[in-house]
Amino acid sequence: QVQLVESGGGLVQAGGSLRLSCAASGRTFSTSAMGWFRQAPGKEREFVATISWTGSRTYYGDSVKGRFTISRGNAKNTVYLQMKSLKPEDTAVYYCVANSLGVVTTTPHTYDYWGQGTQVTVSS
Repeated sequence: QVQLVESGGGLVQAGGSLRLSCAASGRTFSTSAMGWFRQAPGKEREFVATISWTGSRTYYGDSVKGRFTISRGNAKNTVYLQMKSLKPEDTAVYYCVANSLGVVTTTPHTYDYWGQGTQVTVSS
């Protein structure tokens, strides 16, 4: 059974940092593109970041550029999201995603695996 399991969410004050982790299992993800989306209450799902299977290419949503950094673990089945200078508007459920074809995109429907999500709350 394929699973993406996120961890690291929580409550943090504005200006603080959090590091999200995602562990993938059930198949090999070494050639999959992986990334993060988020969804705040009453809002559409938003692209946050994605990384190629080699780790050589990364893309970020405009609202997080310069503050968030995506990376992959050496085993390629883990992905991390380092979040700094957090703002209240970053509050959302963050979802880890994987594209088994290795396609690096910003479009939600191109990712065929999704985690259950982890809540990030930034207080002002």
